[in-house]
Parts: sequence; structure tokens; C-alpha cells
Amino acid sequence: MRDILVETLSGVPVGETQVEMVERKGVGHPDSICDAIMDRVSVELSKEYQSQFGHILHHNIDKAFLVAGDAEVRFGGGTIREPMKLIFGDRAAYGMNGRELPIREIAIRTAKNWFRENLRFVEPGGPDDQDGPHVTYQIEIKPGSAELVDIFNRDTAGANDTSAAVGYWPMTETERLVRETEQFINSRTFKEDFPEAGEDVKVMGVRMDRALRLTAAVAFVDRFVEGEAHYFRRKQELYDAVMTFLAKRTTMERVAFDLNTLDEPGRGLAGVYLSVLGTSAESGDSGQIGRGNKVNGVIAINRPMGTEAAAGKNPVSHVGKIYSVFTHLVAQKVYDEVPGLREVYVWMVSQIGKPIDQPVTAAQIIAQRGVRKSVVTRRVREVLDRELAGIHVFCRELAEGKYSVC
Repeated sequence: MRDILVETLSGVPVGETQVEMVERKGVGHPDSICDAIMDRVSVELSKEYQSQFGHILHHNIDKAFLVAGDAEVRFGGGTIREPMKLIFGDRAAYGMNGRELPIREIAIRTAKNWFRENLRFVEPGGPDDQDGPHVTYQIEIKPGSAELVDIFNRDTAGANDTSAAVGYWPMTETERLVRETEQFINSRTFKEDFPEAGEDVKVMGVRMDRALRLTAAVAFVDRFVEGEAHYFRRKQELYDAVMTFLAKRTTMERVAFDLNTLDEPGRGLAGVYLSVLGTSAESGDSGQIGRGNKVNGVIAINRPMGTEAAAGKNPVSHVGKIYSVFTHLVAQKVYDEVPGLREVYVWMVSQIGKPIDQPVTAAQIIAQRGVRKSVVTRRVREVLDRELAGIHVFCRELAEGKYSVC
């Protein structure tokens, strides 16, 4: 029997509170770069382990640091004076039974492919494992401890950590708009209209009752900007495009959008947000894994949040990754399948070494008026039990990269 508790809350859903704050860091933000690359490395390692050894071996590539480089921005195009440095950590099995994998080569190749696919102006280097003109690489991935490695050799692999996670559903309109605004600015069609809009986009949403204010930072790529007047003209056109987008997707009474609020006309290069490569990691801001978006794509200050950095952890036994994603999916299943619910939270906590389908599990629900508590409680528990029984299928999909963690 699984340890499952269902609790009915008396409050109102987050979307109906007076104040709500939500943030999203775009694909070119230094923290997002770390999360996305390290999780891609985990996916690629999982594929190699499966191919070479028939199952996934121990790895947790969940420690990474992107050291900002140095750049000189100029109207019409600047230069990179010192490249960024991407430092990979933390632990991975280099092989078994006398056969080894080229961990360094896999990690660097994966990072280079990600840069090419996601950041238009970053040159990460050639097909080998050497440094590139815009990024250098430092591998600090070591073998794991004997006891943690042995988890993967046991008949039933258990959790490799005592860890807790929480997920929820549905998302509020504020959460959705913050996420969609960044995705819109970083979409392919938007870049065709505004090639100067870099991938380093950060959006903060603050809702007061039914009024929403979005504040965005968008790094403009200097090669497309002729001068200060041109910058502010294109900034206005970008603003207009985003406001048109928002007007079609909101039920808010008022929506305000502020863009690059540190700008100040008349100060030349000191009064505009320019970059050479479209990311502040080129000179302004370093990045670290775990500081970016949560696994549902936003940083929602009003919501309960786990402390785990899901990106890069292995998808077989590291519950810090498994439960972080799984709780959100299960919360959505509960909400969709059990009538009469307004909001759902799902909590899971593991015990190291114990089966990952046996966490202590709790659901907190806000129900509509008139719903029978006993019926709802039973239905919610049934969905939770069913989904936990299928968690190993979910883990296989997680290992294939089916679910985004940032």
C-alpha cells in the first residue's frame, strides 16, 4: 500500500489572489544555458549508456557554471575580447567491465550542438572537443561514490537521495502570459522581423488584482543597430509587436509592458542594452545550474517550490529530477480527471535506497462548492496510485528527453 494523503484546502486559487509575481528566463539567459546544456548532456549520456551497456549508469551532471567573458559593444557590431567558459560537473560513470565512454567528448560535443541550435551568434567551436572562439570548456566530471554507483547494479534500483518535490495545476493566466511572452520574443518568426532581438530575454510579471505589468529585458545584438536613434526606434517597434501579441491572449482588465527600463536616451552606448552575441553571458552575467526556471517553465513566487536543480540529474534514480517533473504531470492528471477541482498541488518525498514508486505522497486540493469531500478524496488517491505504478515508463520518457526541465 502506498502512503498517500489527500488534504482539502479552504483558500482560493493563486490566480484569484490580489497579488501574484512570476518570472521567466529565456533560452539565452546564462542560467537557462546551464540548465539546458547539462540536461542535454544527461540525455546523451543516457543514450550512450543504453547503447553500450544495456541500461543507464550512474550520473548526475547537475553542477555547472558559465563564467561570463568580456565583450566590447559598438553600434554596427562589436567584438569578443574574452570567451565565455563553461564548466561541467559533477559525477558520471566512465564505463563498466573494462569498457569506457569518452565522457569529455560527449559533453563538449553536446554543448556545441546546443549552442548552434539555440544561440544564433555564438560560435562554440568545431566538431572536435577543442575550445571555440566564443566558448571554452572545462570538464570536472568525476566518477561517483561506490555506494551510489552500486544502486544501478541492484535488482531494484532505488532513490539515490532523500528529496522532496512539489508540482501544481492549473497554471494561472499570469504564469501563462509570462512564459508565452518570452517564447514569442524568442520565436523564429519574431527573429525574422526583429533580428536584433537577442536570445537573452527575461520577463517579470506582477499582477495586482486584474492589472498585469510585464517587465522585459531583451539584449539587442549590436551588429543590427546603426546608432542610438535607430535603437530606440526599433525598441518602440518591438514594444508595439509584443503589445499586439498580448492583446490577443489576455482577459486582464489592463496590461502594461515595459522594455529595457535601464535605457536612457542621450547617453550613447551607456544608455542602451546592447550585446555582441545576444546573451549577457558574453560579458555581463555568469550563469549557474538550478537558478533558472522551474520545470514548468516559470519561477512563480506565490507557489511552493522545491529546492532541487532538476537539470542534468539522471532520470532513473535521482528523485530530485524525477519527482520535480512527475508531480506537475500528476497534478494535471488529477485536475483533468477528477471533476469539481479548482487547483491541485502534489507533493512527493523519497527515502534514499527505497523504490522510486513508493514515495510519501500528498495532494492538496481546492474544490468547488458542493463537491463531496469523500468522493473527491477517493478519486484523487486513485489517480495518484495509478500514476505512481507507471512511474518507470515516465522515467524512460524522461531519459529520452521528452520532458523539458527548464
